[in-house]
Amino acid sequence: MAADSVSVQRARLGQGGSATPVLVIAVLFGVAHMLTNGQYGFHRDEWQFLSDAQRLDWGFVPYPPLTAALEHLGLKMFGLSLIGLRLFSVLAQVLVIIASGLMARDLGGGRLAQTFAAVAVALSPLPLFWATEFQYSSFDLLWWVLIAWCTIRLLRDDEPRWWMAVGVFAGLGMQTKYSMTFELAGVLLGVLLTDARRYVANRWFWVGGAIALLIFVPNLMWLIRHDFISYHFLQGIHARDVRQGRAEGFLRNQLLLDANLFAAPVWLAGLFAYFKHRRYRMLAWMYVVPVALFLLARGRFYYTGGAYPMVLAMGAVVGERWLRTLRPAWRAGIAALAFAGVFAVGLYATLRIVPIASSGPLRDFALKNNNDLREEIGWDELVAQVAAIRDALPADQQGHLGIAVGNYGEYGAIALLGPRYHLPTPITTINSGWLRGYPQTPPTTLIVLGNSLERVNELLTDCRVAGHTTNRWGIRNEESVDHPDIFVCGPTRKPWSELWKHGPEFG
Repeated sequence: MAADSVSVQRARLGQGGSATPVLVIAVLFGVAHMLTNGQYGFHRDEWQFLSDAQRLDWGFVPYPPLTAALEHLGLKMFGLSLIGLRLFSVLAQVLVIIASGLMARDLGGGRLAQTFAAVAVALSPLPLFWATEFQYSSFDLLWWVLIAWCTIRLLRDDEPRWWMAVGVFAGLGMQTKYSMTFELAGVLLGVLLTDARRYVANRWFWVGGAIALLIFVPNLMWLIRHDFISYHFLQGIHARDVRQGRAEGFLRNQLLLDANLFAAPVWLAGLFAYFKHRRYRMLAWMYVVPVALFLLARGRFYYTGGAYPMVLAMGAVVGERWLRTLRPAWRAGIAALAFAGVFAVGLYATLRIVPIASSGPLRDFALKNNNDLREEIGWDELVAQVAAIRDALPADQQGHLGIAVGNYGEYGAIALLGPRYHLPTPITTINSGWLRGYPQTPPTTLIVLGNSLERVNELLTDCRVAGHTTNRWGIRNEESVDHPDIFVCGPTRKPWSELWKHGPEFG
């Protein structure tokens, strides 16, 4: 434990080297994403956040309110700008990179350890992806990392007032994504199973818990008022994911996708080091508990992505100390190999994930290998097609028109882009659209998207195919493959109130 005490003293005295390289890496990461984030269009998930941002509340069916509130702020600041609205996600990942380097410094690492931790996190698939889109997971990752950083500071300095910061980030995490409860389970068990249990008797531990609860209370009250609809949503989505095989490969993807593959030996060494050191053992449980719980619950691999920067940071410190025991030539060679390997894996991940090019082989490679990029294409054309179908209808049908959609991407695209064509607000029973209800004056003509002919004939009268969803690049995605037809129908076969009793539908 003597070496551990020395590293603590070094960190306290600020002798871990300048954090300038970490800041440079984070800034370069942010600039690169700002230069590429305007290539295609909004992802279907982003359209859902955008539509919810127009109707702020303390909760939404699929998620807590914070992400939509940030999107609302973005709309006020930037309008419907890809680069502007994704700025928040980029900044979140920039902070993740900075916090990763600072964790390495606070654990006693020098400039090499800090730089490696920052580079390894920046070139990991998840931070690369979460910076390309406005997703609640972009911010969920940030809160996990900040909780880990605060925990390191708390344990390093034995300063219980850091529990207040943990409470703030835990509360923000609960206002972002409910899976934060799994990380908090790791924090709690980490306290109870290690020497950190001494903090249970400290008032700052309970103050931190009270802060987290206070921040979460508005959403909790919303959940109570809405019969915990988000819990039922999560049940439904989880069952769908398991049924479709989306939970398969959980352990494999911890290595392949949650962190840079070449850095796997580093983060595994970091996890082992956390278990070995009594002072920081709590952080080992903060990794093991969420991973084990998600594995047992058959969660998706990326739910645990926020646990990797802290183990990478400790692994970088351990690696740096090991390199100091080697001869200079070996030290330089192994360090160069480690960085080269991380850069190689990161470059490959970047080519698959980041929308670098709008044409040519790089674009084609990304679209071939990245389903999420394909889901960013075709929304402008879809809304224009709906408007063209509307314009071709007789005047009396246009005057009593409704637009019914089958998924939240269609809903958000028409809600945000439709006003330029004077389209009515779409109607849907999907997610939060169900809470917004149906038209009080029933439309006599409906343009219907996102459904099969069999389904629309079951619900509506006099249906016909009026058009098809297309996109300028001929890309095969959910809209063009799963439900390409656009229908024009007459009134519903049953009253809208009767149809609404069967909702909500979750997607």
